[in-house]
Amino acid sequence: MAEKDSDFLKRLLKTFKLEAQEHIDALFAGIDEIEKSTDTAKQAELIETIFREAHSLKGAARSVNLMPIETACQALENTFAMMKNKQVALNAELFDKVHQAISRLSELLELPPMQKSEAMPAASPETPAQTEETVPQAAAVTKIPPRVLIEEKLPRTETVRIAKTKLDCIFLQAEEMLVAKLLAQQHRQDLQTAQTMIMAWSKDWSELVVRQPEFHNIPAKSQPQWMELIERNSHFINALSRQLDMMTRTADQDQRLLEKMVDDLLDNMKKALMLPVSALTEIFPRLVRDLAKDSGKNINLDLQGGDIEADRRILEEIKDPLIHLLRNCIDHGIETPAERINRHKPSQGKITIAAFPCDGNYVEIDVSDDGAGIDVAKVKDAAARLGIIKQEALSRLDRKAAVDLIYQSGVSTNPAVTKVSGRGLGLAIVREKVEQLGGGIMVDTQAGVGTTFCLKLPLTVSTYSGIALRVATQLFVVQTSNVERSLRIRQEDIRTLENHETIQLGDDLLALVWLNEVLEIPGTDLSDTLLVLILAASGKRMAFVVDEVLGEQEVLVKSLGPQLSRVRNISAATILGSGKVVPILNVADLLKSALQTVHTEIKKAVAAEKKRTEPKQTVLVVEDSITSRSLLKGILEVAGYDVATAVDGIDGLSQLNTGNFDLVVSDIDMPRMSGLELTAKIRSNKKLAALPIVLVTAQESTEDRARGFALGANAYIVKHSFERSNLLEAVRRLI
Repeated sequence: MAEKDSDFLKRLLKTFKLEAQEHIDALFAGIDEIEKSTDTAKQAELIETIFREAHSLKGAARSVNLMPIETACQALENTFAMMKNKQVALNAELFDKVHQAISRLSELLELPPMQKSEAMPAASPETPAQTEETVPQAAAVTKIPPRVLIEEKLPRTETVRIAKTKLDCIFLQAEEMLVAKLLAQQHRQDLQTAQTMIMAWSKDWSELVVRQPEFHNIPAKSQPQWMELIERNSHFINALSRQLDMMTRTADQDQRLLEKMVDDLLDNMKKALMLPVSALTEIFPRLVRDLAKDSGKNINLDLQGGDIEADRRILEEIKDPLIHLLRNCIDHGIETPAERINRHKPSQGKITIAAFPCDGNYVEIDVSDDGAGIDVAKVKDAAARLGIIKQEALSRLDRKAAVDLIYQSGVSTNPAVTKVSGRGLGLAIVREKVEQLGGGIMVDTQAGVGTTFCLKLPLTVSTYSGIALRVATQLFVVQTSNVERSLRIRQEDIRTLENHETIQLGDDLLALVWLNEVLEIPGTDLSDTLLVLILAASGKRMAFVVDEVLGEQEVLVKSLGPQLSRVRNISAATILGSGKVVPILNVADLLKSALQTVHTEIKKAVAAEKKRTEPKQTVLVVEDSITSRSLLKGILEVAGYDVATAVDGIDGLSQLNTGNFDLVVSDIDMPRMSGLELTAKIRSNKKLAALPIVLVTAQESTEDRARGFALGANAYIVKHSFERSNLLEAVRRLI
C-alpha cells in the first residue's frame, strides 16, 4: 500500500512541477510587462492576471501538500492585492522585491528561473539558508526525496510512452485532414452546380431545336449550315453532360472515401487523447481532507462518473477551476459541525463531483455541496461596494441575475481573506476558463440546502458542429450548441422596453440586438422582415439579427495564437469548405457585449430621412398629471411632432374617435379610465387597432409589463428611469 501511495505521489509531483513552471513563467512575464507599461489601465489588467496566476499556483501547491510554496504564494497574493488597491507605489524597488520572491519560488520548486530574474540583483544573504530549510520540509511532508521530481522508472507494459507535445503535434496534423475533407465536399457541390446548369442549358437548346420551322426566314443556301451547327452543338451538350455526370459520380465516391478515412483517423486520434475523469479527480480526496481539517469541518467527498472519458487537454485546463470550486464549497458552503447540528443536519457535510455525458459531444461535471447555500444579500452588498452595480439597480435584479454577480472579479461573501478564499477571484477564474474552452457554467443554490455548479464542457477542443452565417459581407461561425433556433420576424413584432428592443418568444421576452452593431461592423439596409438567431450560453439567452444563415458544417478550431489570445467576441477561427478563413464567435462574450448595445443609429438615420419627405406626424399624449403632460408634450414638440393632449383615458378615446393620430403615449394610473383600459379599447376598435401605443408609467414590476404587452402596448417606459432619449427612440421606431 505504501509503495502504491509512493508511486501516486511521484506522478502527482511530476504533474505539479509541469504546471508550476507555467505559472512561474506567467508571473515573470506579467511583472515584466507591468514594469514596462505606462498605461494605468493596462497595468491594472496585468496585475489582475498575475494575481490569478499566484492564486492558482497556491491552490495547486496545497493539493500536493507543499506548504512552503503555498505560504510564498500567499505572500505574493498579499503584495498583488496591495498593488491592485493602489496601496503601494509601482517603483523599481517593488519590482525588484517581487522578482526576488518569484525567483525564490523557482528555487523552492527546483525550476530554472527566467532570464530576467537572473539579471536582477542577488537575493538577500539569508535566502539560501531559507531555501535549504524549506525544501527538505516540503520533502518531509510528502515523504518523497527530491530526486523523484526528475527520476521515474518506466513501467514494463505493452504501451509506448510518448511526450504529449509529440502526440499533440501528430493530432494537429491529423486534424488538418479535415480541411481536405471539407474541400472535397465543396468540389463535389461545385460539380453538381455545373451539372445543373448544363441540364438547364440542354433543356433550352432542345426547345430551340423543336422550333426548327422558324428557320424558313433563313436563306435556303444557309439552312444546311444552321442545321449542322444545331446538330454539332447538340452532340457537344450531350457529351459535356455525360462527362460532368461521370466526374460528379467519381467526385462523390472520392469524397465518401476521403470522408471515411478522415473521420476514422480523427476518431482514433481523439481516443488516443482521451482520459477518464478519474485521472483528474484522483487528487481531490486528499485536497478536501486537508482543507476540511484546516477549516475545522468534517466533510465527505463523493466522486461519481470517473470512468467517463474526455480530451486530456480539456481535463488539464479544467483542473484549476474545479479546485477553486472545491475550495469554495469547503470555505463558503459547508457549515461547521456545530452549525449543521443546530440546523438539524448531519455533522458531516457532503461534497459531490459527478461527471456524465451530455448532448452527445459534451460532458457535464457537477460540483455540489449540502451546505448553507449562497447568501444573495451578501453577494449584492459586495458587488455594490465594489461599484460593479449601482445600489438603485440592485432592487430590480431578479434572483438569478443577483446570483450571477458571484462571477465578477473581487466579489466575495467572506469578509476575511484566508489561505483558502476571500479574494473574490476563484469563481471569476472558473467562468473565464470554462467559456474559453467553449463550455458554459450554471449555478443552482437554495438557502439551507446547498449549491450546485454545473459545468458543461466539450469532449474535445479541436472540432465541433458549427453554423456559418453572414453579417453584411463578413462571414462568421457560431457553435451549434449555442444556437437554440432561427426565425424570421417582422418589424412590427419588435417592442421597446426601457430603451431596449425585445421580441416575444413563447412566454419569454427576449432582448433583440443587431449582430453587426455588437461586432462594430457596417450593416445592411433594414427590410420588412428580419432573420434572427436565438443564442444561449451559461443560462442566458438573446436574439441576434443576422443577414443570412449559410448552413451547418463540421468546424476545425484553429487558435488565434498568443498575439490574439483574448480578442473580444471572437474565440478562434476555422476554414470553410470554400477555403475561406472565418472567425468563430464567442457567444458568452457576445451576450455580455450585447447588454451594452442599443440599436439606434441606423433607425435614427431612417427616421430622419422619413421626416424630410413626409408631413409632421401627430401624437396624442394621455396623462392626468399636468406636469407630466407638459413635459411629454414639450419633448415631442421639440423633436418635430404635432402633439395633442388628453386628461384621462375617456378624454383620450374621445379624441381618437374624432381625430387622426399616428401614435398614443399614455400613463397607466388615471381616473375614470386607466391606460390599460384605454389600450384594450384601442385594440378592440377596428379603426384604431393598428395604432402604436407607448405606456409611460411608474409601475415597473414584471407582471405590470407583461399585462401591458398582453393588452397590446408596443413599448413600456418606466418613469423613475425616464430619459428624453428613451421616449423619442420608442416613438421613432414605431412611426
